[in-house]
Amino acid sequence: MNILQEIQSELKAPKGQRNNFGNYSYRSAEDILTAVKPLLKKHGASLILTDALVALEGRIFVKATAVLHHDGGTPFTADGFAEHAVTKKGMDQAQITGSASSYARKYALNGLLCIDDTKDPDATNTHGKGEPSYKKKTQTLDGLI
Repeated sequence: MNILQEIQSELKAPKGQRNNFGNYSYRSAEDILTAVKPLLKKHGASLILTDALVALEGRIFVKATAVLHHDGGTPFTADGFAEHAVTKKGMDQAQITGSASSYARKYALNGLLCIDDTKDPDATNTHGKGEPSYKKKTQTLDGLI
């Protein structure tokens, strides 16, 4: 078993956050990082997260990349994306960027560490805006970068 498989199989990242308004639990990027750090130490690995802004079809996204480094091996990588809103009620530009970064990093970590969020409310919660996002037709980001 390779190091990534070992970390993936040992990782327990419970949904430690609660949204009382939407009545659901969720995990944040910070929850995932807290859970994975002891495993990285145990297996002599390190995890690096980076962000970049990318433009796709006139829209701006934060692209987060998670890279797992380990002794003597090729690094493992995964990307996550979140749209960077121009404005968001109650947030300044730094907060908007930070929110998009956290969201993108969470999904990069999910991809790298095989964390399944299909039951995560982000997949089904419409926040009162119509049908769930997973039912809407979406354009894939594959091939656009």
